[in-house]
Amino acid sequence: MRLKLSPRAAMLTSISALAVSAAVPTVASAQAVELDELIITATRRNSTVQDAPINIAAVGASEIEEQGLGDLAEVARWVPGVHIVDQGSRGDNRIIVRGLNADPLGSAEGVNNNGGGTVATYVGEIPLYVDLKTNDLERVEILLGPQGTLYGAGTLGGAVRYIPAKPRFDAPMMEVRSDLYQYSEANDLSTDFGVTLNAPITDSFALRASFDRLHDTGFIDYDYLVQQIAISDPDPDFSDPADVAANLYQNKDANYEHVASGRIAARWAPTDWLDGTLTYYFQDSDSGGRQVSHRRTELQTGDYVSAERVPEPNHRQNELLALEISADLGFAELTSATGKSRYVERGQRDQTDLLISLEYSYEAFPTFTAYTLEESGQQVLSQELRLVSKHEGPFSWILGGFYYELDSNSSSKEFTPGYAEWLGGERPDALEYYNVGTRSLKEEAIYGELTYEVTPAWQVTVGARRYGYELETFQAVDFPLLNSVFFGAAPDAITLDFEPGGQEDDGWLYKFNTSYQFTPDILGYFTVSEGYRIGNSNGVGPCPDPLPPNQLACALPNELAYQPDKTLNYEVGLKTQLFDRRLTLNGAVYYIEWSDPQVSSATENGLIPITKNGAAAESKGAEVNFIASVLQDWTVRGSYSYNTSELTEVTPNLVPRFNPPGYQSTITYEDGEPGDRLPGSPEHQGSLFVDYSRELGNGMDFGFNYGVTAVSDVLTRTGGRGESLTLEGYAVHNVAISLGAEVWTATLYAENLFNEFAETGARGTAQYNQPVFDGDGDRVYVRTFYTYVLPPRAVGIRFTRRFGG
Repeated sequence: MRLKLSPRAAMLTSISALAVSAAVPTVASAQAVELDELIITATRRNSTVQDAPINIAAVGASEIEEQGLGDLAEVARWVPGVHIVDQGSRGDNRIIVRGLNADPLGSAEGVNNNGGGTVATYVGEIPLYVDLKTNDLERVEILLGPQGTLYGAGTLGGAVRYIPAKPRFDAPMMEVRSDLYQYSEANDLSTDFGVTLNAPITDSFALRASFDRLHDTGFIDYDYLVQQIAISDPDPDFSDPADVAANLYQNKDANYEHVASGRIAARWAPTDWLDGTLTYYFQDSDSGGRQVSHRRTELQTGDYVSAERVPEPNHRQNELLALEISADLGFAELTSATGKSRYVERGQRDQTDLLISLEYSYEAFPTFTAYTLEESGQQVLSQELRLVSKHEGPFSWILGGFYYELDSNSSSKEFTPGYAEWLGGERPDALEYYNVGTRSLKEEAIYGELTYEVTPAWQVTVGARRYGYELETFQAVDFPLLNSVFFGAAPDAITLDFEPGGQEDDGWLYKFNTSYQFTPDILGYFTVSEGYRIGNSNGVGPCPDPLPPNQLACALPNELAYQPDKTLNYEVGLKTQLFDRRLTLNGAVYYIEWSDPQVSSATENGLIPITKNGAAAESKGAEVNFIASVLQDWTVRGSYSYNTSELTEVTPNLVPRFNPPGYQSTITYEDGEPGDRLPGSPEHQGSLFVDYSRELGNGMDFGFNYGVTAVSDVLTRTGGRGESLTLEGYAVHNVAISLGAEVWTATLYAENLFNEFAETGARGTAQYNQPVFDGDGDRVYVRTFYTYVLPPRAVGIRFTRRFGG
């Protein structure tokens, strides 16, 4: 057996159609032959990536398992055109495809479960967003460009598919795996252990189960936690160690991640024409804190130190029950995919800085510390039916129907312990703000494609999607502490007056694609396609009319909801294999028109994060990728992408800014202007990796690989406006040495070999670094401004052992 030993992305079986997609099949390289045999189903028909005239990347099971690709972010670093904003396990790691992002790179302040919303995520055949751990998968597929005429869930910019390994009927199998590693900034060892079992019961019925347990220690220190909220001073005399020790304590490696994940599947294929699989998935994740640094605040902490005042744990739980059935009807293959999912999340975070910035004199209370408790849950039922033609002839077709029903609820509670008593009132639960909302969404669609083979080399495809959705929301907000202290409400009174809201929309989306096979090794294609993303409620209670003079955190009529946005995509691509297929060289250019882009903003009253619609933007770029078999046992791979995304029309009041001294009372808004660069993704992105693998004489295999990924600078706000921070570009190097035999593999590796410190996002700006004082005249340090950071160097060893199968 030849080990497939390249760095994590070096193992990408193929990179998007705008990039590398097939391998280099030479007699000297068994690795290349296996890569070329990987079958994908992204087009709803079995094919290789190199033969599919769409943009797709795929990474296979052996690469995932042997090279330890733990999640989507690790795969996407090597896929040109895809940038995932790494905010750590507690954050909402936003998936940005080809620059389609108009949101500032702030934190996901509330609980969130959508990955940014521009990409549809599938687990098997079921649309479900989850940052899934990549254990026991057959492959991961990433499709660039709208896919609404191929998939039930409509997409604005692309789709991600996690394809699980199915139960097998042929032989029993057990696999055990382990990973032990340590960060250069951590005190303890991290571990990741897992097991997979495959059990054929009969020749037509089999079970498969997997379970993994990750204990990542983290590496961010929370060095400024208050001993007792409302009693301890969060801003003691930092020049006096005794005063600091009396008020604060430290929590080392606070951003830990503990994840239990797995699935159990039962597969039954009673006949040659019927195959069904029932699967239960679960992923339970606990995060201890944010992956942030407060080095840019006036506290000037260390690179891997957070200055938050309270612990910020977060718990997420995802469950999915999926039934997938395929039936060969002769003239077509019928697929039915039914999914029932459940998601719950509960998180706590420091809310002190936001309340100070509202300028209602919270900071006058000398020991003021506030925190927020957020809870969210949703249940989803989805059903998709799809027919894919199998008959002979120049015509082929796909026809599908899709139904999606989502019910969700969320709440946000702000607590200000001791503040009511300091004001001379009474509020035992310290509840200062309470926001509750529910949402009900129903979406339906019919979609399909028709392909005509003009000649054996030339095909033309047209596609369409008819969609419609209805959204109903109820939202309420209350200020219990304010009402109890100043307006005579009972000390435990809560008043929630729910306001209804919602929206609905329907329409058509279209696609055109044509491809030409110039030679057996050269394929060209051209695609025009439309993308779509639904609107939603902002989840903020409406403001009273007229506005009262007291404290408010509410939404004006134009802030209650945001509308759908759309993309129109043009792309030309070329896939080639040269020099007896020793070189695969692919590339593409694209242009995207983006209308009514959904952008992040904040309410005028209370600075509550919301989304609104901008005017228009565009994205254009080019991507190229190669795989080369340069010498026996050596493979070199590389990719490069260029993207420029910018506004094309004026977007009024897009970027907020302060005019110090002061915060909310001084806020003004800058218009987004044509030519303003969009935030969140680099203009330049590239990777290069070298893989060496060799069979040893004693039946062992040896491998060495070295890889580097690099990105250019990234803006945190549109056009660099509003005191935007420009995040510097960076390069990350990885190296690995492997030794193995037919049933086991051991790998010694280092990630971020040179311990590169890099910032990936930012909350707030340097304008928050203003002097503030409490009622005693002592300094209060506002800590809104922080940056997300990449993990430091990690050194570890992975081991996999297979029994049977």
